[in-house]
Amino acid sequence: MNYSFIIRKATVDDAEAIQLITQEAFKKYMKDTGLKGSMEALDESVEDIMADISSKEVFVAFIDNTPVGTIRVQILPDKSAYISRFGVSLAYHNIGIGKSLMNLVDKLMSAKGIKKVSLHTASRYKDLIRFYYGRGFYIDSTSKDRGYIRALLVKEYQ
Repeated sequence: MNYSFIIRKATVDDAEAIQLITQEAFKKYMKDTGLKGSMEALDESVEDIMADISSKEVFVAFIDNTPVGTIRVQILPDKSAYISRFGVSLAYHNIGIGKSLMNLVDKLMSAKGIKKVSLHTASRYKDLIRFYYGRGFYIDSTSKDRGYIRALLVKEYQ
């Protein structure tokens, strides 16, 4: 059997698949961090995702034509960027999809002359913090603006 792995820019036709991946990943995020209630990532509509696809850099990863991971990057006017809605389907964790998506973002940042990229995550989510540190991010600050300790992670480019 032939196996294929690709990452490509998302199209509006990918919005429903992206929503499913995001829902699955962020439900796990909430469970693993003990968060209650809801969060924006779980409340977004397919139309919200389509709007992001047209206004941000949105990528989707596929294994054998099955969507398995996604990431969104907003390029800001000050030559910085913000990563959001990064997630991988649970059945495909720990096989390099997240690393591959982050490597693609690194290449995109370099190609666009971006000086730094940032993202937020729960500061108590050790596995994610460890993952981001392994990709060259550091904790710039923390806040409790969403009712839990969120870390602002930053990665700088030369």
